[in-house]
Amino acid sequence: MKRIEADTLEEAYSKAAKELSCSVTEINYEIVQHPTSGVMGLFKKTAIIIAVKKSIVQDKVIEKKEKIEQSPVETITEEKEVVVSKEIEEITQEERSIDFSNVTVEKKDEIVDGFFSETSEENLVEEKEEVIFDDDRDTPENRERSIEIEEKIQQLMKVACFEIDTVEVDVFNGIAHIFIDGEDAALLIGKEGYRYNALSYMLFNWINAQYNLYIKLEIAEFIQAQEEMIDNYLKPIAEHILEHGKGKTKPLDGILVQIALEKLRAMFPDKYIAIKTGKDGKKFIIINKFNTRKSD
Repeated sequence: MKRIEADTLEEAYSKAAKELSCSVTEINYEIVQHPTSGVMGLFKKTAIIIAVKKSIVQDKVIEKKEKIEQSPVETITEEKEVVVSKEIEEITQEERSIDFSNVTVEKKDEIVDGFFSETSEENLVEEKEEVIFDDDRDTPENRERSIEIEEKIQQLMKVACFEIDTVEVDVFNGIAHIFIDGEDAALLIGKEGYRYNALSYMLFNWINAQYNLYIKLEIAEFIQAQEEMIDNYLKPIAEHILEHGKGKTKPLDGILVQIALEKLRAMFPDKYIAIKTGKDGKKFIIINKFNTRKSD
């Protein structure tokens, strides 16, 4: 079994055949990731396949058949023939899939499903709390990442025709802190922050996949304004929690979920606080006692 990575699928097939010492027609393969060209070097993906020589699959099937034929039972009933066929099919499927459950190359679905999930948010907050006193921004690796991400975002702004004169990136403690400002900063934010959410989501997908970093994006003073708004919104909710021991927020959009989650966990470190998704797909936060996962 070989994991092959190349710029195109054709190159991946040829490389797999070479490494397995056979022709392209003699390999079984599974495409793990399709290649994409990206935009100005951003979001580019290579082709990734898992390949195995067909003879290995055939040998497994033959070996299984021989074991069955050498069985002391002289005759095989229809029921046993069905079992034999299923076993051979299972072997073939097993070799063709090469146990792809252990291959974690394609992150897109995981990111899409878990971007604002309870687990992702908890891990992010825990990670920040663990390394808050260990600022590693001056390491050579983080300095190089900061410069590289900054240059690529500048290119992206030019391609998108936004008048942006400030792009600053600072990588430390597993997070890329991004600050963007300029004449078109308001356009980047959009009405009620919908463009901010889209840009933040896009940058997260790219930076998390390529650099294994989380992001914190600030455009002009948008996050600061959102935090002030959330502070005012959470005051009566905090009073309710102190009185009744539990509570929940209204449905929140985009970055507001993240901001509210962090603030509530800071206010109530002894409470179970998590993001939930309603039937309408909107996200809200519940606050409860530990070991009591349901709220009224």
